[in-house]
Amino acid sequence: MTRRRAKNKISQQNGSDMHNPSPPSSAPSSPEDHQDPPQLPPLGAAGEDKVLEIVEKSEKVEKLPLVLWRNPITVLHYSTCELVLSLMEGAQALLRYKVSLAISVIVMALLALLHTIPGDHQDSLLSLETYLVWCGWWVGLGILSSVGLGTGLHTFLLYLGPHIAAVTMAAYECGTTDFPSPPYPSQIMCPTTGEVTEVQMTIWAILSKVRVEAFCWGAGTAIGELPPYFMARAARLSGSEPGEDTEEFLELQEKLKNPEKMTRFERAKYSIQQLVEKVGFFGILACASIPNPLFDLAGITCGHFLIPFWTFFGATLIGKAIIKMHIQKIFVIFAFNQQLLETSISFLVQIPVLGPKLEDPVRNLLAKQKEKLHSGTSDQGGSILSSIFEKFVLIMVAYFVVSILNSMAQSYQKRLAKTKHLD
Repeated sequence: MTRRRAKNKISQQNGSDMHNPSPPSSAPSSPEDHQDPPQLPPLGAAGEDKVLEIVEKSEKVEKLPLVLWRNPITVLHYSTCELVLSLMEGAQALLRYKVSLAISVIVMALLALLHTIPGDHQDSLLSLETYLVWCGWWVGLGILSSVGLGTGLHTFLLYLGPHIAAVTMAAYECGTTDFPSPPYPSQIMCPTTGEVTEVQMTIWAILSKVRVEAFCWGAGTAIGELPPYFMARAARLSGSEPGEDTEEFLELQEKLKNPEKMTRFERAKYSIQQLVEKVGFFGILACASIPNPLFDLAGITCGHFLIPFWTFFGATLIGKAIIKMHIQKIFVIFAFNQQLLETSISFLVQIPVLGPKLEDPVRNLLAKQKEKLHSGTSDQGGSILSSIFEKFVLIMVAYFVVSILNSMAQSYQKRLAKTKHLD
């Protein structure tokens, strides 16, 4: 298409030169004034190809997305400007809810006042704040996992999954889930008192032990699904130009005109859209209750068709924080029970060449973990697996930060383009 448009431009320019000859000039006053204009050689086939190639390259450069590794200074500048503008817009939005803002300020002032007054309530207040901060930590991790239209930080694999696995292994080893707190949950230790009797560990006991952090993480993932919903809803109500999120929905509507050309991925998107649009609450609940990478489209669809907020958020919260989290918890608990671990190690030994070499390190790692649960000491020197996991977490966090910077810079670039278009 680019080559065709460039050819049309060149042919139009040549045709205009042929149909609009220059008017005859007046006679020169002197021979010195008479100078023929320089005659440019006509463009041949090779010349036209070079022009087309230059045009194509320039258009490709213009279409390249603004990313950190290609334009670092511009991305940092644009992302900073977008952050400042977003904070200003958020502050203006908060000022609209003056009653809620006033109540929040009063509650914070009362908490600060309670901290300054000495008394027996200080210990209870400190434990309550610690518990709320711990819950807020898991809610924040859930938001980071779902926000960003699929580019979020996969905090279940990095944090919640390993936490449930550690609790599962400790419960089977200690014979109880009554871990001493503190240091739980920052460190898991078997109880040392003789009053604790070991019982047959059940999956329900482990589920109840991790239910609070799992629910908070699931609630955070439900909150992270709100931005696509609000953006699509605002675009529909205002009638303004669709954003990047809504454009995906509109592109899918255009492709429905030729359903035979749709890919399987696009058909899956359309099926989710139809389920949410026709079934409503229970359709949203079904999409949110299973691991679904296409759920962002469900939020966009609900916002576009002006589905009520509590219908969307209620179904999303129940599906993600209750149903889906129980499925994920049961999977992790089954994967890390003693019998399945022994079965996994037996299968690991059967791997040619690498299997026998990996058996001893894995068994030593499990033995050290069990010893640490009983002794309460932490491995100061660390291990190869823990250091690899820490580096993996750092790489994932760095990728998430870079993707956020790129997204903010591209949003600011769209602001500038829209401003120039309006001017």
